[in-house]
Amino acid sequence: MENSNEVTRMDRERLKLLMKIEPKNLSIFLENFIGDYTEKLEREGVILGLSGGIDSAVVATLCKRAIGSEKVLALIMPDKDSKKVHIKHALDFAKGLNIETRLINISPFLKNLAVYKLFPLNKLPFPEKTKGAIVRKAYNFYERKTGNTPLSDSIMGFKDKEFGTYLKKGNAYYRIKHRLRMILLYLYAELENRLVVGAANKTEYKIGFFVKYGCDDATDIMPLLNLYKTQVRELAEYLNIPLNIIEKSPSPDIIPGITDEQAIGIPYEKLDLILLALEKGWEISEIAEIMKMKTKDVIYVKNLIQKSEHMRKIYIPEIDLL
Repeated sequence: MENSNEVTRMDRERLKLLMKIEPKNLSIFLENFIGDYTEKLEREGVILGLSGGIDSAVVATLCKRAIGSEKVLALIMPDKDSKKVHIKHALDFAKGLNIETRLINISPFLKNLAVYKLFPLNKLPFPEKTKGAIVRKAYNFYERKTGNTPLSDSIMGFKDKEFGTYLKKGNAYYRIKHRLRMILLYLYAELENRLVVGAANKTEYKIGFFVKYGCDDATDIMPLLNLYKTQVRELAEYLNIPLNIIEKSPSPDIIPGITDEQAIGIPYEKLDLILLALEKGWEISEIAEIMKMKTKDVIYVKNLIQKSEHMRKIYIPEIDLL
């Protein structure tokens, strides 16, 4: 009889096998999907936001392979909180793909909307590195004080929540950036008859780590929405995305100092396997044992899925008019 450690290891390996993709076949499928919808919706090209991250790099590459570089437009839309390295990666990557780019600094729009006044550190003459360290400390303090992550508590409303005032301002501060980018994408899409292509992945969509009606949610098509983050990485390797993009820590790049995995609290490699196991109907205690994690961490992921359901749907009253 196999001991429990061996069974656990085998189950974990089974999960990893279920996560594997056939990148060549998948790439061809997604290229056809993009090309088909460009034709079906009678567009003359596509447009996407290019952030310097892995998801948008994969989408840009698939678009080029699908319809040709001359029909792809990438908007690079940094603001004053964006790291220069991400802008450089985006510009260099677009140049390598030979696709058209437009660099649009959204800071003036945000300034006119008084958005920067919502972030208290902007009132202090600190360098970005110092601001980032302060934000990380504040994030960790919130977790210790409340027992929850700011991500978890920000998915729902803030009625009777401790630190609700700060969370409200934080949401307003970063979410407007993605929504403004969405507006610019559609402005140019409609002016030039282009299809808006989003870069959301399944991992972030399932747990609510995206901005509703933002540039990765409000789009015409989302080629990566059925792929977990680690599957996107596997596809990126097949597509020869530069290592400086694949290997850097994913970051929303909207608030100084916070990476994706710091915000979420669990590395993508573990998070994806938890999400897949939950999708397959595995028990929480079973998943915790297989992943060598605390049960509360698996419950945390399940709660993120449940709490963020409202972000993935629109509620419509059931009215019987007959």
